[in-house]
Amino acid sequence: MTKLKAVLFDMDGVLTDSEEFIAGAGVKMFAEKGFSVTTSDFKPFVGKGENMFLGGVAAKYSIPFNLEPDKARTYEIYRELIQGKLQPLAGAVEYVHLCREKGFRTALVTSTDYIKMIDSLEAIGLAHGAFDTMINGLDVELRKPHPDCWQLAMKRLEVKPEECLVIEDSIAGVESARAAGCRCLALTSSFSREELPAADWYASGLDNVPAEVLEW
Repeated sequence: MTKLKAVLFDMDGVLTDSEEFIAGAGVKMFAEKGFSVTTSDFKPFVGKGENMFLGGVAAKYSIPFNLEPDKARTYEIYRELIQGKLQPLAGAVEYVHLCREKGFRTALVTSTDYIKMIDSLEAIGLAHGAFDTMINGLDVELRKPHPDCWQLAMKRLEVKPEECLVIEDSIAGVESARAAGCRCLALTSSFSREELPAADWYASGLDNVPAEVLEW
């Protein structure tokens, strides 16, 4: 039987819940451009990176969208919104440390851009030394639901898909993990179990993960 060697963590909805803040930043960014959108407009694009998160809403309402400057402004607003407010999800920090204590290699794999990744990890105390490698959306050409991000992480960690556990919460994330050939623990923090049928295990959060998830 293959032995688990590496645990690959998604960020949003797994380690912290920044969706409220990034959606709020997106609402404010579009408002500055003279357009009114709501936080619920961003829901279909959760887990797909800010290019789709913002661009999808812009396309829905035919809003003129300049990718780089509009993203940059959104990140500026996001950084302001999370100050003293963004917290780790229950059990998240402890579970990352548990995996490292057990000798597993660890990776942070997110579809978001580097600047948002670092701002978020800094806020929850996992920016430095918690992961053997960190992959952000700018590191790959195709973001989730494509498997490229997980494949890059595995290459850096020098492990095979069958030796990896991916921890995800989004539909796109679970799909990308399975496409990469990895087993997957789905957290039902963002979507219901019924919306994440491809996962191997389920938990409401990292504070109550079944022991068998790490025992293979």
